[in-house]
Amino acid sequence: MLNKLLQIWKAKDLRNSILYVLAMLVVFRFAAHIPVPGVNTEALKELFGSNQMLGLLNIFSGGGMQNFSIVMMGIAPYITSSIIFQLLGMIIPQLEEMQKEEAGRQKINMWTRWATVPLAALQSYGMITLLRRSSIDILGDISGFDLLSMIIIITAGTIFLMWIGELITEKNIGNGISLLIFAGIVAGLPQAAQQIIVTFNPAMLFTFVGFILIALITIIGVVIITEGQRNVPVQYARQIRGHRMYGGTSTHLPLRVNMAGVIPIIFAISVVLFPSMIAQFFVQARSSWIAGAAEWVISAFQNQLFYGILYFLLVFAFTFFYTEVIFHPTQIAENLQKQGGFIPGIRPGRHTSEYLANTTHKIIFVGALFLGLIAILPLIMRYFTGMQSLAIGGTGLLIVVAVVIETVKQIESQLTMREYEGS
Repeated sequence: MLNKLLQIWKAKDLRNSILYVLAMLVVFRFAAHIPVPGVNTEALKELFGSNQMLGLLNIFSGGGMQNFSIVMMGIAPYITSSIIFQLLGMIIPQLEEMQKEEAGRQKINMWTRWATVPLAALQSYGMITLLRRSSIDILGDISGFDLLSMIIIITAGTIFLMWIGELITEKNIGNGISLLIFAGIVAGLPQAAQQIIVTFNPAMLFTFVGFILIALITIIGVVIITEGQRNVPVQYARQIRGHRMYGGTSTHLPLRVNMAGVIPIIFAISVVLFPSMIAQFFVQARSSWIAGAAEWVISAFQNQLFYGILYFLLVFAFTFFYTEVIFHPTQIAENLQKQGGFIPGIRPGRHTSEYLANTTHKIIFVGALFLGLIAILPLIMRYFTGMQSLAIGGTGLLIVVAVVIETVKQIESQLTMREYEGS
């Protein structure tokens, strides 16, 4: 470990890249503590502390939403825009063809950036409207000009973070967007530790020990599932071209247990938050049945059991859905057949496609079950301990571990490349 750190420090360009990434993360954390003018931040923290769903959104904004900072929406609009274009690629054949070429991918990335602007403005307006309708006086009486100014500032903050994320990605020290979410989650650890210390009770010692053990087991589980894969053997037939023989090699096709990453959880969060956010607009409706229906929706989603079951089922379903989006067994089977490859005991073409689809569904079932349990882990811990400060952020833990693994792999690959160049 020490030798690796020394190698990183001796490699000047790699060291500068890491320092640059750290500097960008510091800029992000600084921006997350610059509040938009005219906001009662203490009342806002009280609201986020009493609303679990808003607290979940606050995690993905890196704590900026709780401070009503200029980057309060985080990079969520950019992620939403990326997901939209990925889904459109399934529907529109032209986009699917563009995704296979470098020039086409660059153009799609440009469209994704442009679509982020209206999405950020729309989401910031929805959040401001939700806060204005809350029972706690957070924004007070704001004029139309103040509202427009807030939307412009928050939208600009999202674009600023999107730019920082792309600058980080260019350094090949990890994915910039993932690192921004990672930095936001890690930044909340000191405050959580402080809360645990302040509320420490000697009678709860065994609870704390159990909490630490569960946290360690969860981390181990996240690493195993993140790195877990099924290697499907692939054999390439021998081909004679002229006087030479090609092929005849054996390799494998890796099928990861968790192909979808944390995208299903992000999808599920959006769906879970949407009904209660919409219902907030109709609580004071003139029609009694509309107001009653809105209050019922809000109370239903505040029920821990209903919320947990729905959240688990959505994560489970979206894991299968997103895997279907990014994994195409028919296309893989065609490519294997064109290259003279086949799975031993399975006929090429349709049979190979069906085999890959069935195998993937069995593997993804484990990954979907794992993601669902990780998502509702805070609710389970809160039920057994009864303490808010002991709720493990399973989603946050999954992101942190996945980002650390990805970043370490990229740094190690750069070190390996330098060893080859040196030799």
